[in-house]
Amino acid sequence: MECSDYNLTRHVERENLNLNPLQRAGMLTPEARRALYEFGDGYSVCDYCEGRLDQVNKPSINGFLDDLAKFIDADIVRTTHGARESKYIVINKICEPGDTIVVDGNAHYTSHLAAERARVNIIEVPDSGDSKHEITMDKYRETLENAIDDVGEIKLALLTHVDGDYGNVTDAKKFGKICKDLGVVSLLNSAYGMGRMPIKTNKWDLDFVVGSGHKSMAASGPIGVLAIKDEHAEDMLKRSPRHEKKEVELLGCTSRGTPIATLMASLPKVVERVNKWDEEVKLSRDFVDKLTEIDGIEQVGVRPTNHDLVRFDTPVLHEIGKNHSRKGFYLYEELKNRNIVGIKRGQTEWFKCSTYGMSKNQRDYIADSFKEIVEKYK
Repeated sequence: MECSDYNLTRHVERENLNLNPLQRAGMLTPEARRALYEFGDGYSVCDYCEGRLDQVNKPSINGFLDDLAKFIDADIVRTTHGARESKYIVINKICEPGDTIVVDGNAHYTSHLAAERARVNIIEVPDSGDSKHEITMDKYRETLENAIDDVGEIKLALLTHVDGDYGNVTDAKKFGKICKDLGVVSLLNSAYGMGRMPIKTNKWDLDFVVGSGHKSMAASGPIGVLAIKDEHAEDMLKRSPRHEKKEVELLGCTSRGTPIATLMASLPKVVERVNKWDEEVKLSRDFVDKLTEIDGIEQVGVRPTNHDLVRFDTPVLHEIGKNHSRKGFYLYEELKNRNIVGIKRGQTEWFKCSTYGMSKNQRDYIADSFKEIVEKYK
C-alpha cells in the first residue's frame, strides 16, 4: 500500500480561481501555512499543557483567546471542533429534551441536527416568500411571540447571521434586542460572518455567537469559535468534579494541533481584512452587476447583496446544456479550461459562488468568461 493510492494531491488554489463559497475565506494566510508545518503533529500544541487548553501559554493560546474575544467584542471565547459543535454545546446546555426553540427558515442544516441531537423541537421563522428569501426581524419577533404563547416557554432562539443559500445578512442587533425584550437566550450562527465582517457580540446584546475558522477565518479546519456572555460562563463552562480542570460541555479540550495553530497565525490578517469589509461588499456588488448583465442570469436573494456569497438563477446556461453533447457538464469544463473552478459538475440551473478576496480584475475575468460561454453557444 502506498500513500499515492489515496490521491493526496491538490492544485486548486495554486492553479485556478476557486468560486466555492465554502473555501474562499478559509484559504490560509502565508503565516498559517508556516504554522501548519510547525504544528502538523497530532497534539502538538499540548507540549506545555497543564490540563487546560485555554491556559496554554506556549504557544500562547491563552493570549490568543483574549485577543479573539476583543476582536468579536465578547466576554469569553472558546474554540470548538466547528460551528455545529458550538451550536450543539449551547442548545444542549440551555435546553432540556422536549423543549422548543425558534430557528430562522434559512438555517443551516447543522442547526437542525444540533437541535435534533439535543432532542429539542423546532419552530421556524418563515422567509419573505419571494425571490429575496429574506428573514425580517418583524417576522422573527412575531414568530417568537406566537411560539411563547403556544408553547409557554421558549428558552433559546437561533438566528443565522448570513445564510449559506443566498448570502442574506440578517439584523443581528435587532435580533439581540428582540430576545432580550422577550427573555429568551439568543444564539447567533455567524459561520459565514465572523472573520469576514465586524461582529459585536456585546454591543448587539447577544448571549452566544458561533463562528467557523475553516469557513471564514483562514484556518485549517475543522475549528469553531464560541463566544459566551459573562452571565452564562459559570454554567456553560462548569468543570468536572472528577477531573477538576476539565470543562464538561467542551469534553475537556477541543481543537489541538493545526486547526488552532493556523487560526492563531491568521488572526492578525483576519482582523485587518474585516476592517475592509465595506470594500469587499462593493466589489461583490460590482461582480453581481456585471454577471447579471447577461440575459438569463439573475441574482437570488436580497438585492443589492450585502455579502460575498451570492446565488444566481441561470436558465440560459441550463438551456444550452439541453442541446450540448456534454449536457450539464459543459459549463464546468468550459470554466475549468479558463482556470475557474468551484461550480459543481453538471450544475447549470443555478449556482452559488463567492469571489471573496479576489481582485477586481479577477472578478471581471470571471464575469467575462461567463459572457464568452453564453455567446459561444447561444
